[in-house]
Amino acid sequence: MPGGRLTQQERQRIAAGLADRLSYAEIARRLGRPTSTVSREVGRNGGPGAYRPQQAHQATAERARRHTPAPPRATGAPGGTAVEGVIELAVRSGLPRTTARVHVDLLLSEDGRRTAAELTRRLEVSPASVSVAVNYLVHHGYVRRERDSQRRHDIYVVDDDAWYHAIVFSARQTLESARAAMEAAEALGPGSPVGQRLAKSGTFLERVVLDMMDSADRWRTLLA
Repeated sequence: MPGGRLTQQERQRIAAGLADRLSYAEIARRLGRPTSTVSREVGRNGGPGAYRPQQAHQATAERARRHTPAPPRATGAPGGTAVEGVIELAVRSGLPRTTARVHVDLLLSEDGRRTAAELTRRLEVSPASVSVAVNYLVHHGYVRRERDSQRRHDIYVVDDDAWYHAIVFSARQTLESARAAMEAAEALGPGSPVGQRLAKSGTFLERVVLDMMDSADRWRTLLA
């Protein structure tokens, strides 16, 4: 599998795949790249409808020369509306807004890595807010924490397995709730109306969650 930064030819193939309405996963498969690499590349360079391979390649080369992260997009910039839309969806799903912004900013970084100081500067929020956000993301499996021993600070990383770990974490929590409901049904009496309702709900959740975990294991290779 290729490593390192995307080449200009690969970016042209991404543009061709988008024009053919291929999924990110299919484009990534044809390139021999992780799906997350393609999704980050498109997301940080205008989105599916505005992606231009030449401009994307030039922008990446310029960022590499400066050795600094890309500046945060304003809502009115190309792709900015799409990014804001992703943040809004994350907020609606239950993430606090700052946590959602931190997560999306990590996803859109060139290598999926940021320090707390970079997140604070880019998002214009307090270090305490970033700390709360990354602790939540690490705890729920969306992000992992690495230690830079030379500069003595933490680096937060979104790797290709992050979605797998997040799904498994959420599924295990739901599975605990399902089995608690089934235990409560037994305690209350499986023949009682409340016991029957809890038993049905617990069994339904258990079956769905176990299927979800099996599916996550089966499709995990797409993230490799």
